[in-house]
Amino acid sequence: MKVTIVGMGAVGTEITGFLVNMAEVSEIVAIDRNRERVEGEILDFSHTTSFTYAKNPRMVVGDYADSAGSDIVVITAGAQLTQGQTRDDLVRANSVIIREIIAEVERYSPGAIVIVVTNPVDVITWVALKSSSFPRERLFSSGTLLDSARFMRIVSDHVGIDPKNIFGYMLGEHGSTGFIPWSICNVCGLDIDTYCRLNGIPLIDKAAVSAEVRNVGYEIFNRKGNTNHGIAAAVFRLIRAIEADERSVLPVGVLLQDQYGVDDVVMSVPCVVGRNGVERIVNYAFGFDEQAALHRSADHIKSLIALAQ
Repeated sequence: MKVTIVGMGAVGTEITGFLVNMAEVSEIVAIDRNRERVEGEILDFSHTTSFTYAKNPRMVVGDYADSAGSDIVVITAGAQLTQGQTRDDLVRANSVIIREIIAEVERYSPGAIVIVVTNPVDVITWVALKSSSFPRERLFSSGTLLDSARFMRIVSDHVGIDPKNIFGYMLGEHGSTGFIPWSICNVCGLDIDTYCRLNGIPLIDKAAVSAEVRNVGYEIFNRKGNTNHGIAAAVFRLIRAIEADERSVLPVGVLLQDQYGVDDVVMSVPCVVGRNGVERIVNYAFGFDEQAALHRSADHIKSLIALAQ
């Protein structure tokens, strides 16, 4: 499997670190404007291969021509947050950047699956789709996969068990209007309130958890200047699901076309992810308030899309 990373900042570099240890990856192409720095990163990664039990993938610092025939392309490039900004503030700058990138990706790897990570990721993915002929099944975003992992960890800390035993999602926008559909969340098969009651655990403050999930990324950013470990792990999770044809249900940002009463908006809903990318969108019967929250999130994304055009 050939994977190209466009944008070798903190996130792209960490994704590369995961891929070097993935036996199924035969070639990694790194594309970035700062070629000298990326050459240093790839040279550094090359010295890890004596310790790994993988295929020792070919690692290339190159341009889009070198990426030709990629199976998966991950796009992390774009203007980055500065102190005091939100993801929404990046709309105009990154909309211009993504149009340039997706044209080159389509030129050299028209059959690739493209995963967009650049923020604000819902809007930027919409722009990429509208600026190319990639179908929504093969061009989608990391969406709220990281938000959902954060949610599972926060609940896990409350109930004192492994986060892999928590089921639930943050859906909608990867941002301020994302929401948790509590009606489908559970701990070990029990709804969260029931699990807490039966096991002598205080009930969860759902409003506080929702706010923490939405804001914890900014908390990390304020302390270290970026977020990279969690999002890189989320992207790697998607790549594994694609390569292994897992058909796992994951919350990714996909173009909705009348699903859940929303049309022509990219936002995160549960999707089956496999060898062909987004194999299908999973339907849930959300409660009235949850459906309303999803529509509010869609309306907010539409307002940002207007800025990108």
